[in-house]
Amino acid sequence: MSTRRSFVLVHGAWHGGWCWRDVATLLCGHGHYVTTPTMTGLGERSHLLGPDITIDTHVDDIVNHLVWNDLANVVLVGHSYGGGIVLGVADRVPERLARLILLDAGFLRNGETCMDELAPEVAADRLRLARETSGGLTLPVPPASAFGGVTADQGTWLDGLLTPHPLRTYTTPLRLDHPPGNGLPADYIACTDPAYAVMDPIWDRVRAAGWPFHELATGHDAMVIAPEETAALLEQVSGG
Repeated sequence: MSTRRSFVLVHGAWHGGWCWRDVATLLCGHGHYVTTPTMTGLGERSHLLGPDITIDTHVDDIVNHLVWNDLANVVLVGHSYGGGIVLGVADRVPERLARLILLDAGFLRNGETCMDELAPEVAADRLRLARETSGGLTLPVPPASAFGGVTADQGTWLDGLLTPHPLRTYTTPLRLDHPPGNGLPADYIACTDPAYAVMDPIWDRVRAAGWPFHELATGHDAMVIAPEETAALLEQVSGG
């Protein structure tokens, strides 16, 4: 019997807590406690979309989720854009956390923005699309197929639920008072088959930082494409 853990699963850009549905069900079925908060302006909170949402707003979302739910000894998991959020949370409330896991996620350092992690031409294209589609309010939703490896049914489900992502969360810097991870036990899981094109330089950063590095042979949206394998690896990496 695995040791019971408390998991908080943080989604990436354009997604919401809904994307963890199958992984959360599997982890709960193994006796773990799981929550899947949705950050401001996305998913079922998309009605709160506005120009003042920054990366700090999203860090506040997850910090407040931990505090108001009185969660402690948490395995905090961040997917994609959610990696920077997890690092921000770890910087502020490490006493509530047992371990960090970044799932094919960003790896921001102090003062960096999410755009800084992207190749210049990719960042420029995203800014152009934001201007053209929303006057610079949001990053428009890409097709689910852009993440790689989704089946037709999975793509249909994703395309029906993804929402535009607040642009300023990508252009405001993450402020850290400590090195990324704040000394907590931390692991990185890379989704390698197919690899999401923007991840290579981020993986290099993680390796250089000396974090334990694991590979999962699935596409970027692993929690949707391969929930069983994703849940199993999260349990394994978290020691549960």
